[in-house]
Amino acid sequence: MVTSAMNHYCKSSIGRKQLIAVTGLLLCGFLVGHLTGNFLLLVGPDAFNIYAHKLASLGAVLYLIEAGLAALFLGHLGLAIKLNMENMKAKGKYQQKTRTGRGTTIASQTMPITGLVLFIFLILHLCSIKFGSHYETTVDGVLMRDLYRTTLEYFRSTGATAWYVFAMICAAVHTSHGFASAFQTMGWNHGKYFKNVKRLGLIYAILVGGGFAFISIWCHMKGV
Repeated sequence: MVTSAMNHYCKSSIGRKQLIAVTGLLLCGFLVGHLTGNFLLLVGPDAFNIYAHKLASLGAVLYLIEAGLAALFLGHLGLAIKLNMENMKAKGKYQQKTRTGRGTTIASQTMPITGLVLFIFLILHLCSIKFGSHYETTVDGVLMRDLYRTTLEYFRSTGATAWYVFAMICAAVHTSHGFASAFQTMGWNHGKYFKNVKRLGLIYAILVGGGFAFISIWCHMKGV
């Protein structure tokens, strides 16, 4: 019975919307943590490499975390694509918009496009940094990967930096709408507080997207 109820929930429109909302908010949380770690690049090579080494030292635990993040991202993407296709089909059939607040801003109208850009960005980013050039360094007598060097080497390219900044602009646009929309989908949109939620979403988008973009430009200037 529980399995049947879950299947029904996942197949329903509201169920998929809520799953998109939850996975989106969890990914927003991950971005904050990831950005915090990346700011160690500004501290220096040892600080950043020690941070990366400690993560790598988690071994199987790290693989589980990465698998969970992959599942979150792919689940969010797959559900969003399916829902968008259903919405397009419904619009073509009935030629009317539902009163969901969607499609009224540039951010909401471009959600599929910015989502696709971020998907392409993620693949290229993993190939360029995580699975990119491998150097080694020694910090306090411990041999570890010199990810700092790999990162600065990547951002030495003006094209790579420009692409990264563009992707972070798309991330800011995507999350500026998605953050507030997630709260609305979950029913956490009390009229008295929802304006503040929308402001918080905008602040989050600017700080996170801007933070990542700033680091990439800093790395580019440092590596030139």
